[in-house]
Amino acid sequence: MAVNIHTTDFLTEATDWIGSRIVAVQNERGADGLPFLLSLCGGGTPRPVYEALAVYPGIDWSRVLITFGDERCVGPEHADSNYRMAKAALLDTAGIPEQNVRRITGELEPGEAARVYDSALRTLAQERGEETLSHDLLLLGMGDDGHTASLFPGTLALHEEQRWAMENYVEKFGGYRITITYPVINAAREVAFLVTGEAKRPVVERVQAGAGDDPASRVAPSSGKLTWLLG
Repeated sequence: MAVNIHTTDFLTEATDWIGSRIVAVQNERGADGLPFLLSLCGGGTPRPVYEALAVYPGIDWSRVLITFGDERCVGPEHADSNYRMAKAALLDTAGIPEQNVRRITGELEPGEAARVYDSALRTLAQERGEETLSHDLLLLGMGDDGHTASLFPGTLALHEEQRWAMENYVEKFGGYRITITYPVINAAREVAFLVTGEAKRPVVERVQAGAGDDPASRVAPSSGKLTWLLG
């Protein structure tokens, strides 16, 4: 069952919600435990949250592993790159070691970029002793069309059951995006949507009611928690 958190100060409350979870898990596992596995989403909404998280007290960023939910087919220095945004907002400021970051190589041919990322996620699962990679916290955004990550309405990736990452052709953009898929999303221990703006409230209500076929409505962690942080 999803939990809705209606914030009065989205930046502060979302930052504290995420940061407190990282600190709690790190404290529980201890210095020798598995690193906290965090998947980042792109877009404008999370950027200030990432900037605030970078200086959140108590987080040992050397024991956090970073993955990404999706990426545009561009290089890491491109203005549209989700990695570039996260690097500027969080990775550099927090001093997260480069070896702790699994970025999507959007500069490669889409099919190859997806294969490389799928392989990276599977290797990470093996290293963590997991059959299916289980993020400690997987962050997602949602568009006005109900898409999440780069799982857009009417696209092939909505039906993928085997691959954890794939190239997904999005008709309205006339090109590909690289996205993680439902098998890895729904294996997360905790999933959180970061959604702001009154314009998206009807979409949130529709998704939560299962009243349409919105991609976001298929996010349902098999044994984890689902939270909507709403601003």
